[in-house]
Amino acid sequence: MHLIEVERKRVLTDAPALRDRLIALGYCENARVTETDVYYSRPDVDYMQTVECLRVRRRGDFCEITYKPPSNSGTHGASHIIAKREINVALAGVADSDAARALLEAVGMRELAVVEKNRYVFRRPDREGTVVALDSVIGAGEFVETEVCASDPHDAAAHLEQVELELSIDTLPIVTLPYRDLVMMAAR
Repeated sequence: MHLIEVERKRVLTDAPALRDRLIALGYCENARVTETDVYYSRPDVDYMQTVECLRVRRRGDFCEITYKPPSNSGTHGASHIIAKREINVALAGVADSDAARALLEAVGMRELAVVEKNRYVFRRPDREGTVVALDSVIGAGEFVETEVCASDPHDAAAHLEQVELELSIDTLPIVTLPYRDLVMMAAR
């Protein structure tokens, strides 16, 4: 069974208040991480247009390659919830991350952007597969991302909306672009 990641990102206007609400509702800060993502595109296909994702992520000693397929009307719902299957390949460490980047460049992939973010990850013990992340993205701003992993994207989307309502973030502005695109736009 393949899990689908359903997520929605919003502009974060008051991180301390949201952190307090998360804790009051039983969420625990699971991790504080700094992630550096290097995004790539093919020379013959513009991943900015197809909204595909190919990245090498580094988080401490953890490294992985991630691919997310192109976006279409089936992956982006009317409520700006994104539901895509991700393919993740864990790498053995930083040396493999460097080797993966060299391999991608050797086969003709071109680097699009580097995204650096500080992420505070919150989980609630009774809600497996649900993550609320407070992100500070260098050059793009502050965001809250709600993610639900499930086999049924409709159930996951309903759960995501319930979580946002409980956290009182359902009225914050929705962000439909990936961090990659936001960073690239800010750099222009």
